[in-house]
Amino acid sequence: MASAKTPARGRAKAEPRFAILILAAGKGTRLKSRFPKVLHQVAGKPLLEYVVAAAKQVLPPADIFVVIGHEAEMVRQSVAAGGVRFVLQAEQLGTGHAVMAARQALAGYQHVLVLSGDVPLLRPQTIAAVRDFHLAHRAAMTILSAEFRDPTGYGRIVRKKKSGRESDQVAAIVEQKQLTPQQARLREGNSGIYAFATAPLFAHIEKLRTDNPHGEYYLTDMAGLLARAGEKVVAVRAAEAHEVEGANTRAELAQLDAEVRNRKCAELMAAGVTIFRPETCVIDADVTVGPDTVIEPFVQLLGKTKIGAECRIRSYNVITSCELGERVLVQNGCVLEAGCRAGDDVSLGPFSHLRPGVELAPECHVGNFVEMKKTRMGRGSKANHLTYLGDSIIGEKVNVGAGTITCNYDGVAKHTTTIEDGAFIGSDSTLVAPVRIGRNSYVAAASCITDEVPEDALALARGRQVNKEGWAKARREQIAAAKKEC
Repeated sequence: MASAKTPARGRAKAEPRFAILILAAGKGTRLKSRFPKVLHQVAGKPLLEYVVAAAKQVLPPADIFVVIGHEAEMVRQSVAAGGVRFVLQAEQLGTGHAVMAARQALAGYQHVLVLSGDVPLLRPQTIAAVRDFHLAHRAAMTILSAEFRDPTGYGRIVRKKKSGRESDQVAAIVEQKQLTPQQARLREGNSGIYAFATAPLFAHIEKLRTDNPHGEYYLTDMAGLLARAGEKVVAVRAAEAHEVEGANTRAELAQLDAEVRNRKCAELMAAGVTIFRPETCVIDADVTVGPDTVIEPFVQLLGKTKIGAECRIRSYNVITSCELGERVLVQNGCVLEAGCRAGDDVSLGPFSHLRPGVELAPECHVGNFVEMKKTRMGRGSKANHLTYLGDSIIGEKVNVGAGTITCNYDGVAKHTTTIEDGAFIGSDSTLVAPVRIGRNSYVAAASCITDEVPEDALALARGRQVNKEGWAKARREQIAAAKKEC
């Protein structure tokens, strides 16, 4: 018979239940913004989204709780699709108060990891390392700390001494405004990321007080409370200090943004992408690029843009949440808005504008000063110059001449223009929707087409040319005579 301390043969010892609590209720007053701090973006994503993504690599979404307060619904909607759960901190009275608000939600969990919602560089490996260190030391509280070159503004970790040497155990966290001159020399700062055993945490959390400069319940004070109660409080250093840096000002947001984008460029180049002058490019965190693609200086790849292999993205392009196939050439100065798709071997630009709803089949050419909106273009079709194509369905191997306009709006509703395979649209044509241009037909230059053009037909819709012999000479003589009289 198995003893009380030894699990029965074949029965695994139950793992302790962990939750993750992400603090995201604050205003971020130093940002001087009406938006919650955690929704400010770096590299195209809210700060909170990075932290949630890292947490989901450590625990399933059902065990992740986000504390919301300021603009609670806005924050909820930003990450609700990820399946995480929420705790409302109706009145924001500090980080300790946020954990108090989560007490009921955390019932049934033996341990909780507390993360800040504004640390986008935090890696899942670091979260897991804090968890493992916490369990290995059987601690009541584990603090993730870091050695900062300039720790100003961070609470300092005051470690206990053992045999005259620094130990893993912590006596207290001392906030910046309360440091003694000797403590101010410490460079080990508190990251605001912790692991707690929930039983001692909630047994002592009500002892927190608000006798501090901000009149708030500081979660940092739990270190001293637990240590004085004889509970074990330990600290583990992060491998890199900048991993736990948050942002309290716009300048710090800009620094974080630059760091995340630099990492993204490095990641892409390591995967086989050529980026000339990466410091000039703006590439969001969720962008993907295939190998052997070349990105020239001053390119912006935003949102969830996907670019295939062997493409060339020339300078001064702005591409937002679009999908490009392989061997696509985007010449200078193009703007591609969200939702556009281009197949393999497409050529765009220079100075093309693709608005939402554009789909280009392989081998299409869309040239300079062409604007497209909600238009599908078939394989091998071309619109190379000074053209507007809106609400259009264009077949294969269609040639759209310079200055062509699909007149899709009648002042009340939008209508569709259909141009079938092999049609040729002469320059300066206006196609008044709804209208259909038949297969292999021709539209003569400068025509205004209001009726269907049959297959293989030639459509002409313009006034007949009239030549008045000698008119120009007579006009010049008339002007000259008038000047003499003056």
